[in-house]
Amino acid sequence: MSLVRVHNFSVSLDGFGAGEGQQLDAPFGHAGMRLMQWATGTRTFREMGVPGDSEASLGVDDAFASTWRAGIGVEIMGRNKFGPQRGPWDDEEWKGWWGDDPVFRTPVVVLTHHPRPKLEMEGGTTFHFVDADPVSALEQARALAGDLDVRIGGGVAAVRQFLEADLIDHMHIVLVPIVLGRGERLWDGLEGLEERFDIEATPSPSGVVHLVFTRRTA
Repeated sequence: MSLVRVHNFSVSLDGFGAGEGQQLDAPFGHAGMRLMQWATGTRTFREMGVPGDSEASLGVDDAFASTWRAGIGVEIMGRNKFGPQRGPWDDEEWKGWWGDDPVFRTPVVVLTHHPRPKLEMEGGTTFHFVDADPVSALEQARALAGDLDVRIGGGVAAVRQFLEADLIDHMHIVLVPIVLGRGERLWDGLEGLEERFDIEATPSPSGVVHLVFTRRTA
């Protein structure tokens, strides 16, 4: 069976995956881009259209960042990753943060309590808006992915819900050396999570630590 994977998901030292006050001009709230600063200079993120003045890096951070796409047939994301709106859709003209040609190039299942017609974009990305629990959403995603893997793209609540349901097989968490103090925490309610996974830690010269969680088979 295909794997369920998480890649390039950053958390602060105090466990926050997003800051407080997320909105259109601040996708990570008061955290700004500090959670993702490790990634913005990598070749992988530059190829996704992230701007930068320095030469793209090919070191440890890029080695981890670059694995996000290989073997993925579909992404599942929470409503808040797709856009800043809450509740009923006031503006169905909003097509996400990524422009007309999103980076996914696969079907994307967007979890929302307010389904709407699917949205076909350039480059092979199609957003499917579904009201479903993690198990049902994964069934729908696997039907779209064929034999390829499913990526849980975030945000924080989506990753936490799939961890709570014990549906994640492989998870790459980036521990960023900042303290946010407020926002949305990843680990709440997940006591003993480490017992399900083998965990490897790789420090980077950028100051982050790459944590790779692999589901134990026995």
